[in-house]
Amino acid sequence: MPGGDPRCYPSTGSAVLLPLKNLQAPSVEAEVLVCGGAPKGSVVKAKNRKKPIFVGALDTCGRIKITHPNPKWVMETMPHARLMGDMTLLPNGNVLIVNGAAAGIAGWEIGRNPVLNPVIYRPDEKLGSRFESQNPTTKPRMYHSTAVLLRDGRVLVGGSNPHMRYEFTGVLFPTELSLEAFSPAYLDPENSILPSKIVLPASQAKLKYKQNLEVRFTVAAGNVTLDKLSVTMVAPSFTTHSFSMNQRLLVLGSEKLTGLTNNTYAVQVTTPGSGNLAPLGYYLLFVVHQDIPKEGIWVDMQ
Repeated sequence: MPGGDPRCYPSTGSAVLLPLKNLQAPSVEAEVLVCGGAPKGSVVKAKNRKKPIFVGALDTCGRIKITHPNPKWVMETMPHARLMGDMTLLPNGNVLIVNGAAAGIAGWEIGRNPVLNPVIYRPDEKLGSRFESQNPTTKPRMYHSTAVLLRDGRVLVGGSNPHMRYEFTGVLFPTELSLEAFSPAYLDPENSILPSKIVLPASQAKLKYKQNLEVRFTVAAGNVTLDKLSVTMVAPSFTTHSFSMNQRLLVLGSEKLTGLTNNTYAVQVTTPGSGNLAPLGYYLLFVVHQDIPKEGIWVDMQ
């Protein structure tokens, strides 16, 4: 990556596979975003026992199309420098960047300046206008923090323990056992008129590859238009040490929309073509309209 600064432990950045689209194309483009980390030399300075120096974290992200025959990094700047952050895919394809510190490195007692503001990253916006800082939490989430997407579109955030044991008093950042739920703006009350419930397929439905699938959903009010509608599948992640294993989001698109009643619609989509795109297992299925998802259901790719 340009600059040559480390992004892996203990100069811990985070990475995410951006949403996979155009799934029926002969070749599907895959793009990765890597954010944060610590500058070269930060580890040695932070581990100096006589006079530790906690260098400020990196505020840059690198984005690269890994399927391109000649891949090149595109660099961006975050609103907040961060290491030990977590990156969580949201149902509408945006990325939540949360947790972490603004100085030091990952490990026991060597992170400083907690970053309390989450950030939303919108991959489809123009370069330079993709980041938006969110309201801050009051709880430092340092080393050993985590974040995971919930079925209702919130993100569950928890943990923080930069100590070898549980330490609740007499330390700079006590062990944190609490959980918080971050609600993105799409859960604001004024958005409640948009897609409200998936009625078909049923929860726990078993899906096949290349399956023509009808997704039925209800809305409380308002008109639904095909050009602002998508169906997404999100693989549940196993998140630790700033990396969400198994995480991916697939945009099934929307091929045909039919109004069934005043508040019920059906959209036709096609499931992914193979396990290379969507490995076997459970996914959260969401209907997204005007960038706003409503509660997802579990489906099982078989």
